[in-house]
Amino acid sequence: MLRTEISSLGEFGLIRHLTEGIEPKNVSTSKGVGDDAAVLDYKDNKVLVTTDLLLEGVHFDLTYVPLKHLGYKSAVVNFSDIYAMNGQPKQITVSLGLSKRFCIEDIDEFYAGLRLACDIYGVDIVGGDTSSSMTGLTISITCIGEGLAEKIVYRNGAKENDLICVSGDLGAAYMGLQLLEREKVAYGGQTDFQPEFGGREYILERQLKPEARKDIIEMLDKAGVVPTSMIDISDGLSSEILHISKESKVGCRIFEDRIPVDYQTAAMAEELNMNIMTVAMNGGEDYELLFTVPLALYDALTAIKGISVIGHITKAEDGNVLVGRDGGEVELKAQGWQGF
Repeated sequence: MLRTEISSLGEFGLIRHLTEGIEPKNVSTSKGVGDDAAVLDYKDNKVLVTTDLLLEGVHFDLTYVPLKHLGYKSAVVNFSDIYAMNGQPKQITVSLGLSKRFCIEDIDEFYAGLRLACDIYGVDIVGGDTSSSMTGLTISITCIGEGLAEKIVYRNGAKENDLICVSGDLGAAYMGLQLLEREKVAYGGQTDFQPEFGGREYILERQLKPEARKDIIEMLDKAGVVPTSMIDISDGLSSEILHISKESKVGCRIFEDRIPVDYQTAAMAEELNMNIMTVAMNGGEDYELLFTVPLALYDALTAIKGISVIGHITKAEDGNVLVGRDGGEVELKAQGWQGF
């Protein structure tokens, strides 16, 4: 297999190699790659900025994560943050810390996934940086987006009696991770090992190649629905709804029997003897949208495919409650991903 050492190109040669042929897709990209700084022109729209840091051994394991998938996911998780503000991602900058373990062909694979995501979502790569690393692969991506001032959605706008909604289904990405970790243990360095992934393709894809819910944002806009608050589910449903409750100074009631779960997720949880509701509430990395809308918009909302109403907003003094299938109530606690 061809292996080209990064040192054969040098830092600037590597940057030219990775960004060759990148052409702007957005009119707001006045100047992209190739100068000391990108130049962006958003005219009357508000500018949205988010950044994400991914560390090998903390956020991903290259034992089972293909570099092309990692590139795709690295971009998409940033796009998701912009969509969670009811905005549109337009540009990203990409910075990489690379150890000597990686060669040009490895980084080409990463960039193939990154550029595929940008092509699908209509986002421009406008800059970044590269550096040597002593600790493996480090990825830092900043995403710039835009949104109309009157349509940007924050976490602090939820009101009493608002409906609580989620897109898609929950817990799939976490169960995909559990499956990958199980097969990694079974692998144990064997040369002829064949992982058992049959019938689990959906949860694997949700972990390795998630999608940002651009489609939901577009359908809400078409239906004339502007959420009162919104967040993407990266750290788990319980953590995210508590963010909204805290920022909006409200409480919530979520109903267990309304939380959407895919069959493969439930089957994998049963196989691993895990509680499916714990998985759905705390798993994280689903990158679905959690949002609130006024009760008066119920009919318009339920006409949109792929959205589930899972509860409603209450007064702050009523607390944050999960109502079980048997009617019992438990206090919601953040048990999802924590960075420290």
